[in-house]
This record gives sequence, structure tokens and C-alpha cells, in this order.
Amino acid sequence: MTSGISESLWGIDLGGTKIEGIIMDPAHPSQALHRLRVPTEAANGYDHILGQFSKLISQLEEASGTKRPPRIGIGTPGVTTPKTGLLKNSNTLCLNGKPLAADLSRILGCEAILANDANCCALAEATLGAAKGYKTVFGIILGTGVGGGIVVNGEALTGPHGICGEWGHNPLRGEEAPCYCGRNGCVEMVCAGPSLERYYAARSGKAIRLPEIVTLASSGDGDAAATLERLRSKFAEALAAVINILDPDAVVIGGGVGNLDLLYEEKTRVAVTAFLFNDRFDTPLLKPSLGDSAGVFGAAMLVS
Repeated sequence: MTSGISESLWGIDLGGTKIEGIIMDPAHPSQALHRLRVPTEAANGYDHILGQFSKLISQLEEASGTKRPPRIGIGTPGVTTPKTGLLKNSNTLCLNGKPLAADLSRILGCEAILANDANCCALAEATLGAAKGYKTVFGIILGTGVGGGIVVNGEALTGPHGICGEWGHNPLRGEEAPCYCGRNGCVEMVCAGPSLERYYAARSGKAIRLPEIVTLASSGDGDAAATLERLRSKFAEALAAVINILDPDAVVIGGGVGNLDLLYEEKTRVAVTAFLFNDRFDTPLLKPSLGDSAGVFGAAMLVS
């Protein structure tokens, strides 16, 4: 096996259903030299996930003809507690309380640099993608779950608790749905895709997926329309709290729910303004330009 390009960056994105890896050339960071995926198979437990990481890294070595580097960036659901090194706040529950960074470093034979997956997405979009050129960027993941990351001058902020940007677990007024985090009324329990589907099912008696709800809303289904208007209102309330505190130069909205055009409409901007300590809302709301690549590119950039 040849030594390869020593400065190439390796990144891994740990998702609920897949683990994706890339090898990136820093000189051309928006294109992966190699990109592979293996299933997470989280139902098989923590040790199995570690084994899937090892399998993926070996496949990347074989595909590239190079050896793994001394450091690999890894985006994860949840965050590593700085004082203990244990993962917390992950919706892949078997990861919580585990020394994931230490275990991956041991199994892979190189240093694993971990960061929250939302931070990785925000970092990639702020430096390579839709928000390139903006000083302070709030990056959102709005999909199966809800997360966020803050990037300032090209650096993803973490904070002493490792939770910087975690807007998905702030409570919304009047909401009581129980969350896996142990609290009630979190943004994730209202604005995430599965939460919207549950709301529609409770109103209509029909359990369908979000894309179908969107289609029905456009054809006059009142329950579907109410579901999407609820998303607009609650998203506006949740985002306004971030704008009041951080006042970022740009907001990037990733994730499957983030593809909905209604989030970018003027009506949504007006809804945000209603909660602001200001009489207008001028912050750009941007669709991501890297798509589902943002997380894994951001992971690779952790070691740049």
C-alpha cells in the first residue's frame, strides 16, 4: 500500500442509519476523493457500531490505496462531555455514557477527533457552502431530529459543556410532548419530521409521512395545512430566541424538513419578527449547498 497524499483529510459522519466516510483533498475541499458508506445497524448495539467504523476505515484504505492518517474527524449525534470524555445527548441511545472517542482511537489505531454532527454541518456550510463569507453562522439540522451549530470566523464553537448551539432541546411555550432527553416540549418534539407526522396523525387519524402531508396541504387538506402552519409558527418562535441572543450574519437550514419552501417564505420571516427584540428580520435564511455531504465534509475539516 502506498503512502498516498499525506495532507489528505479523512472524515466520518455517524448517522442513525448509515456511517459515511470521505477522503478530502484540502486543495479542493468541495469534492471528495473517495466516499463510502456502511449501515450503522445501531439496533445491534455499541460494540457493533465500533466494528462498522473499523470496516469503513479499512474500505477507505483499500479504495484509496493509502493508509489511514494519524487523525480522523468524526461527526456524531450528541456530544462528548469535556470533563469525562463520555458521549451524551445522542438520540442513538446506545452511544450515551460511552467513551466513544477513546474507544474509536483504540480500535482504529489513530486519534479520533469528535464533534457534534450539527457542528460539522454548520462548519462545512460556513466555510465551503451556502454561508461562505459570513462571519457568524447559525447552522440548523431540521430533519428526523433537531440540532444546531454555531460557527464564528470559520471555527465551530463548543463551550465548556459541549452543547453550544443545541437549540433542539429548548422548550417551546405551551408544549408538553415528552422528549427522550427527559424534558417536555423541546423544539425537536414539535418541529422534527416525526413530530409533525404525529401531529397530523392525531388530527386526522391517518399515519402518513411528511412528504405526503406536504402534498395533501397543497391540495386543500385542512389537517395537512394546519400541520405545516404549526411548523411555521413554532419554528419562528424557536429561531427568534437564537436571533435575539446570537444575532448571526446568516442561518443555514439543513435536514429533510429544511427542504420545505415554507421556511423561507416572507410569511415565515414575519412570524420570526413577531418574537424578536427588533422591528424587522433581515438575517438571510439559506438552503444548504452541500446537501447530505455537509456533515461528513465538516468532520474531515475538524483535522484541518
